[in-house]
Amino acid sequence: MTRTVNEGVLDMIKWAGWLITLCGVGHTVGSLVQTLPHYAGDWFRWALWDGDLVTMNHTTAGFWYSAFSFGPLLILIGLTVVWMERHRITPPAFIAWSAVGWTVVTAVLSGPSPLLLLIVAAALLLAGARRADREARGRQPHPV
Repeated sequence: MTRTVNEGVLDMIKWAGWLITLCGVGHTVGSLVQTLPHYAGDWFRWALWDGDLVTMNHTTAGFWYSAFSFGPLLILIGLTVVWMERHRITPPAFIAWSAVGWTVVTAVLSGPSPLLLLIVAAALLLAGARRADREARGRQPHPV
């Protein structure tokens, strides 16, 4: 069976979506495993609002690191990209460029982490968008 370019584009987009989702799940689950045993009780006792938000106590920092972090949003973005691929919609390039910018800034400030996989996902998204655009231009009728 011969693969069309379109299937290749969709595969790149699908892999990008699953990589973004994996990064979100990894961060969320990992951070919850680290924080829930120590701080869940305080969270449910409304202790998040004790103290100064600027200096942040451990209870509040644990909440922002886990439940209210970027992890759940990465899951949402990744699953949205997968959904778009299933509906044969090419995600906009700004998703990829935003992931690159955010990942580079955080890597410079905090050092390398597994979230560098987002660079791979962004590259797949950009390549898929570029191929889809090229393919769409090739299908347009030429003016007479």
